[in-house]
Amino acid sequence: MSSFAKEQLLELLQSNTSLAGIDLGGANLESINLGGVNLNHANLWGARLTGSHLERADLSKAKLSGANLLDANLSGVNLNSTNLRRANLTGANLEGADLDHADLHDANLRGVRLTGARLGAHLDTERNTE
Repeated sequence: MSSFAKEQLLELLQSNTSLAGIDLGGANLESINLGGVNLNHANLWGARLTGSHLERADLSKAKLSGANLLDANLSGVNLNSTNLRRANLTGANLEGADLDHADLHDANLRGVRLTGARLGAHLDTERNTE
């Protein structure tokens, strides 16, 4: 679990818009504004991002398995090759998002808005047989 507090993260963001590779696994980031932030390769496994604003963020190759993204705004976000296994995306806005190569196995997609989203031919929703 991440030792970051929401306040520490906000302080870090004031001086830097790139949090590439950061470990925020299990962090409570509810209603945080991370719009436009570079979070590629970040570990957000099990993070609580309910109601968060992630518009145009780069979450490519991030680990969001088991994350709670209930009602989050992910419009225009880059989720290319992102692990979203078992993530709760109920009511999330994914309009214009890039989901090419995203792993959505067992993700909750109820009420998700996908207008203009790039789903790509490689969207992974198949079960892992290993």
